[in-house]
Amino acid sequence: MAATVTESSAREAAPRDTGDFAADCARYSRFWEQSATLLARLPAKPAGNAEQVEAAEQVKRAARDSRSRFLSAHVEAIYDRLTQSCSRFVRVEHLVYDAASLVPGLTPTRAQVAAESARLQRDKEGIEIDQGIFVSAVLANPRAGRHLCHAMLLPHAGTVERIPELERNARVDLGAAEVFRKGKASHVIQKNPRHLNAEDDTTLDAAEIAVDLAILDPRSQICVLRGDTVQSGKYRGRRVLGSGINLTRLYHGKVPFIWYLQRDLGIVNKIYRGLARPEAAPDDVTGQTLEKPWIGAVEGFAIGGHCQYLLVMDYVLAGEDAFMTLPARKEGIIPGAANLRLPRFTGDRIARQAIMAERRLECASAEGRLICDEVVAQGDMDVAIERAVDKLTGSGMVSTSANRRAFRIAQEPLDLFRNYFALYALEQAYCHFSPALIANLEQNWNAKDRKLD
Repeated sequence: MAATVTESSAREAAPRDTGDFAADCARYSRFWEQSATLLARLPAKPAGNAEQVEAAEQVKRAARDSRSRFLSAHVEAIYDRLTQSCSRFVRVEHLVYDAASLVPGLTPTRAQVAAESARLQRDKEGIEIDQGIFVSAVLANPRAGRHLCHAMLLPHAGTVERIPELERNARVDLGAAEVFRKGKASHVIQKNPRHLNAEDDTTLDAAEIAVDLAILDPRSQICVLRGDTVQSGKYRGRRVLGSGINLTRLYHGKVPFIWYLQRDLGIVNKIYRGLARPEAAPDDVTGQTLEKPWIGAVEGFAIGGHCQYLLVMDYVLAGEDAFMTLPARKEGIIPGAANLRLPRFTGDRIARQAIMAERRLECASAEGRLICDEVVAQGDMDVAIERAVDKLTGSGMVSTSANRRAFRIAQEPLDLFRNYFALYALEQAYCHFSPALIANLEQNWNAKDRKLD
């Protein structure tokens, strides 16, 4: 009975048409408020019975459908109001909350998301799916989407204040990441040693600032990405590149949905495209980015997100015992831009096997060498990095940025990237809150028995 009454109530109130922006904002916001009221009458997860859970899902579906209708008509108007007609840049992790203030109910507020973060992932109501619906609509709009990509390629707000420290000491330690200059190269070290250098909400800002500083350093010509020495498991005392997303924090509900977009539109895309300038659109022929070539060093393993980093490197070194995996199926998520980029290296069949069937790629294998340029003996990585730096900078850097851009415009122009992430934003939002994700983490990660710290 609860499901029937709730569903009919939601359907009767749902706006079906669109027209004037201001009037639609009022009408749709009222409906979203009514939907929230209906949900508040039902038990929160996990207290509800099957009928109550289905009733809640019916209300959510009706509200999400209406958000899509509203955004299909008004996303550009909303984006113009949030950015003053594209005259100011707002990062994606702030834009979703500005949208909540501009059009109440369109996306969740900071307070609502903060309250959800106290719950296990399995007990969340999935309110952040509305952020995915919104960002997907923004990215799907060519004008708004390009501007948002531009915003995410600008230096992080925390970068400028650390530049004097880098100039003074040739090193900046940001906790979860470190950047230092050695000869011609800026080295970025990702550090989460207790969790095999996994990425999560506690590491992302530091990692992005480190990448910014490496690119901005006027005294280096090339950048190196490497993992820190880890403290646990059979790799204890060894460097590893990284184990991807921190599945323990994910299971405990500490990784917000917007983290995925902040990461791939920010740090990963900066490595690939460089840093943009406010006055020049990235990848525009007359508006070039500030960029340097990147060397990736795979020691031990590159799992998940760390394998994704290799797909934006200009040169990849790998230990002879190292391996790469994209265990997205076991995690229940989309592996960033790997679906877009991996087939360029391995071909479609191997890419599908890696992403959809968990195929492990040994770096020293024929398939692994499609991604890795050079395989070196364990213990020889320091020397190999120095040799690669010398090789890639030995003839000067005059044409390096030009050649990187030429590859990009042929393989992954900005609009292709933008369209991919318009889909990704929507699909990843549903994956992030899927019951299948929880089942996968419990089955494949033993998540119930793992503690946060």
